Amino acid sequence: MRIIFMGTPEFAVPTLDALVHAGHEVGAVYTRAPRPAGRGLDILPSPAHLAAERLRLPVETPSSLKSPQAAAAFARYGADVAVVVAYGLILPKAVLDAPRRGCLNLHASLLPRWRGAAPIERAIMAGDRQTGIAVMRMEEGLDTGPVALEQRVAIGPEVTAGELREELSRRGADLMVGALAALAKNALAFTPQAEKGASYAPKIGKGETRIDWSKSAREIHNLVRALSPSPGAVFEADFGKGLERVKVLRSRPVAQSGKPGLVLDARPTVACGSGALQLVEVQRAGKAPMPAEEFLRGARLPAGTLLGVAS
Repeated sequence: MRIIFMGTPEFAVPTLDALVHAGHEVGAVYTRAPRPAGRGLDILPSPAHLAAERLRLPVETPSSLKSPQAAAAFARYGADVAVVVAYGLILPKAVLDAPRRGCLNLHASLLPRWRGAAPIERAIMAGDRQTGIAVMRMEEGLDTGPVALEQRVAIGPEVTAGELREELSRRGADLMVGALAALAKNALAFTPQAEKGASYAPKIGKGETRIDWSKSAREIHNLVRALSPSPGAVFEADFGKGLERVKVLRSRPVAQSGKPGLVLDARPTVACGSGALQLVEVQRAGKAPMPAEEFLRGARLPAGTLLGVAS
């Protein structure tokens, strides 16, 4: 089939690779324009952009698809179907209607739960024990279209968003290849989503990354997992040069207690509103992630220290 692929982050790359490997003709890759990234704020192409260049595919980076000119440029590719994986721009009706067989979206949840931009993070933050990956037909609503295929995936109690994202991206690539094979044979059936049980997964706000030690250890542990490796759940501590933000990338709830935010021992373990949290892997500003014991060699955090909430 002749495809327009639309995606931006690393999550989208396995699907693009799988479609090319399966023999589909990718007329163009639509992705977000290069933007500043990293500590040096270098202007960098998106992971999907780099993958398209590696595969020698044409790349389009419009800032919007809402204009008649953008819709006409999209339609000129004459695609049978558009495949959308974490693209990041709204597709107006003129674009949705352009491909002969419509637009298929790969979404990282079991719809209708966690429609929206951050389904992986929201599922972990909520303590969900399972999620999944779904192929749906796009319509003008936010992730409201009918679902064709889905695959369920367990969420382990220690799994991070980064680990879950990698697994879902691999499974999603295979699922989309299967969906297109069925679509080519007119054998892809769609089931409307139920409205009961619908929930939304908005982007993670900056204020949500702050650890509130008055919450339970389990809630904070889920926050840590949901925001690891990026943007990271953060707290502040003074290591002798003023307050410094520290990311917690891995943690472990334990059965200890004390005043919320109080460092209880040298592991270090921090008391929460209910239970306590042992810090397992952390990252100081400007440094690489490190095990907590290595972190403590260069950062004094003795028992009795009261940690603050990052501002």
